[in-house]
Amino acid sequence: MNASTQRSAESDASIPAVNGVALLRPGESVEDDALRERAWAELLRQRAVARGLLAPNASPWAPTLGAPEHAAIKRLLELDVVTPVPTEQECRRHYEAHRARFTRGQRLHVKHILFAVTPRVDVHALARRAEQALLELLRPQTPPERFETMARELSNCPSGAQGGDLGWLEPGDCAPELANELFYQQDSQLGLGIHPRLIRTRFGLHIVKVVGRRAGVTPPFEEVRERIERDLNLRARTVALRHYLIRLAQEADVRGVDLGVKDGGLLQ
Repeated sequence: MNASTQRSAESDASIPAVNGVALLRPGESVEDDALRERAWAELLRQRAVARGLLAPNASPWAPTLGAPEHAAIKRLLELDVVTPVPTEQECRRHYEAHRARFTRGQRLHVKHILFAVTPRVDVHALARRAEQALLELLRPQTPPERFETMARELSNCPSGAQGGDLGWLEPGDCAPELANELFYQQDSQLGLGIHPRLIRTRFGLHIVKVVGRRAGVTPPFEEVRERIERDLNLRARTVALRHYLIRLAQEADVRGVDLGVKDGGLLQ
């Protein structure tokens, strides 16, 4: 294990601590991520003590959290992190702005050419090859069958043997990045043909050709209102929780560990 990724109580004169409570016992060594998690847990434990939800800890070291501590922290967050319920107007605005995400039964017949990103590939060179291929395919004089030929020659996907044909796809059949680009963007309702830009996913760079489209049906607002309200509430609670944790960290005396909240930055 790389020593640079660890923090040791003996190797650093400034022992990592939260409000004077040490995060490492003598001789103990942990990786940076584990130390950061321990610091956040100690911040929350101390806040629960201050709120009268836990008894104080007499030890100079941060305790390992058990069931009582976890229950107290859960109660603490219920009390301290207030999440407003989204209004009907907010839900309707979300519905109108994201109608495509609620559509059912939409399907696309898709062909693609995949330029796969692998550990040893030169990404810049790969991107140049993909851009050159896309430009060639978008030229008006390029014959339609050129796409299938290039898929057989260039694609790193097994579908290349079938001219890049992936068949009929629903959003759930695609990588999220591909589904977002093909189904959910404002220009996703463009006509059939080659997508005018490369699509980047976790697998690499894709040139995509849409050869068939089935529109699907969008349910009325009343049918999806509860789902929208849950989604907006979860999103708001996530933001509120992040700001709450940032405030705790900024008000505390945290030493020897970087919590990633300098300059008011959000937690990841």
